[in-house]
Amino acid sequence: MTLAITAFDQSVVRKAFGQFPSGVVALCAEIDGVPVGMAASSFVGVSIDPPLVAFCVQSTSTTWPRLAACTRVGISILGEAHDVAARTLAQKTGDRFDGLTTVTSDDGAVFIEGASMWLDATVTEEVPAGDHEIVLMRINELEIVDGIAPIVFHSSKFRRLAIDL
Repeated sequence: MTLAITAFDQSVVRKAFGQFPSGVVALCAEIDGVPVGMAASSFVGVSIDPPLVAFCVQSTSTTWPRLAACTRVGISILGEAHDVAARTLAQKTGDRFDGLTTVTSDDGAVFIEGASMWLDATVTEEVPAGDHEIVLMRINELEIVDGIAPIVFHSSKFRRLAIDL
């Protein structure tokens, strides 16, 4: 078998990466009494002992440096009912929390209601990786909610998973 030769321009690489479905998370914290948040689809569990997760963020993000400076960041694993929330949290301008119900911890981590899991996390390391940063975070606390199907990002669209086969 021979693979087709493809030029590596940004649109081709983006399309190639989009062939792999990924979950969608909200990363949020309260800063000066105001919720600040963003969506990410490059989230992964890394280690059980110690409990670590990671995600990737564009180096040009103006939201991430503000969140990275927080002691605690809330990570909400978005469910299939969050299709509008995922788009709202990913937008560049406007109120990213419009229409969302949130819960804020005493430490300032902000969580989205209706998520399948909440993780209270602390940034431990940021590693440069091309035009992104890989962010490693330690889980301080977590809460799992059973029965909430995930929303996934695939081919540049938010989608629901099909029913079990």
